[in-house]
Amino acid sequence: MYNCNRQMINLGTPFQYSNQLYRDRGYSSPTLSRNITLLDIKQADVNGDKTIDNIYLYGNKPDGTGDFADQITLVIQDGHSNQTTTVYLQYNAGYNARLFLGDFSKDSVADILISINSGGSGGYGIFYMYSFKNNNLQEMFNVEKYNTIYKFNVNYEDFYKVSVGSPQFNVLFTIDISYKGNEYLSQYYNEDGKLKQPVKGEVLALGALYPIVTNVKSNSYDLLAMQRIIGTTNSDTLGYVENLLTWNGTGFISSRLSVAILGSNLISHY
Repeated sequence: MYNCNRQMINLGTPFQYSNQLYRDRGYSSPTLSRNITLLDIKQADVNGDKTIDNIYLYGNKPDGTGDFADQITLVIQDGHSNQTTTVYLQYNAGYNARLFLGDFSKDSVADILISINSGGSGGYGIFYMYSFKNNNLQEMFNVEKYNTIYKFNVNYEDFYKVSVGSPQFNVLFTIDISYKGNEYLSQYYNEDGKLKQPVKGEVLALGALYPIVTNVKSNSYDLLAMQRIIGTTNSDTLGYVENLLTWNGTGFISSRLSVAILGSNLISHY
């Protein structure tokens, strides 16, 4: 868990906060720009004092409409004191920015998950998670740190196979692509099933991060992280790396790493 820089502002209502945010962004008056919008709001006890807190996600919408926003900012309002903590995100622009509050650290206090779609054909996501227990802001998940750790090699192999491997995690998966058909396979393979030349694919950066309950007897969550596996082009999806992440007291660790493949048409032999 990592300590975070934060700005403490003694504010009350969301309207008071938005006025301050206009000034922080360099606007002399909030009437000059009315594009800073409340993107999402959730309520839960996030500091552990048994009082419900208000969690806001604000952003600037350049055109005033649509799902895109930049300058996306997290605001945590203490339900008891109304004191507000502002968190400026490193990567703070994208689509459909949203909040999820739940206990991921298994300490019976809700944590804060922020999810933002980057847009574009890659289907990448921007994700941050924070703990605010005892009014102490700490980073639990950072998408850039995750992408740095979870890297994979994707290689086409003889006889219509693709290997997905990670020496760091000592794991290798094999995907059968024989279902792709002759038009696709003939680009890379000779008629005897041997590769014409070395061919590489890619595992893309994190695209989805889902809260998931793996133990119905507990009130806590794990995370399911998904990365898309592609062939030689972005449109050629071969499957997904699925990583079940569990909090171990200091950080999220992989408790199950697997590959999910796409289904093909069922051909009846009868």
